[in-house]
Amino acid sequence: MNALKNHVQLIGNLGQDPEIKELESGKKLAKFSIATTESYKNKNGEIVNDTQWHSIVAWDSLAGIAEKYLHKGKQVALAGKLTHRNYEDKDGIKRYVTEIVANDLLMLGKRETATAGDELPF
Repeated sequence: MNALKNHVQLIGNLGQDPEIKELESGKKLAKFSIATTESYKNKNGEIVNDTQWHSIVAWDSLAGIAEKYLHKGKQVALAGKLTHRNYEDKDGIKRYVTEIVANDLLMLGKRETATAGDELPF
C-alpha cells in the first residue's frame, strides 16, 4: 500500500517541447507541461470542457526519452508522484510550485516515422 500513498497517473497532451537541462552532476532534467481535459454537461445541458495544466519533471533516462521523442501536442500517459517546493525568485519573492515527478512514461497516439539509424523506445 505504500506505493499508493503518493501516486499520480495522467493522460494528456504536451503544451510545449520539453525544456532540457544537464546539471553539473551529469544528471539530465526535463521539464514540460501537459494538459488534461474533462468534459461534462452543465445545468443548462451545454457541454463544458475543463482543461487543467500540470507541470512535469523527468530525470535521467526518462529525461533523455523526453528530449528525443516528445514535442508540443504529443499525447502521453505518465505516472509519478506529486511534489511541492518553494524558492525565492530574483526579486526576493517566495514562489510555490507543485509538480509531478514522472517515473514512468508512455507515448500515445500515432506512431512516428523513424529515419534511418533512429532507435525508437517503442
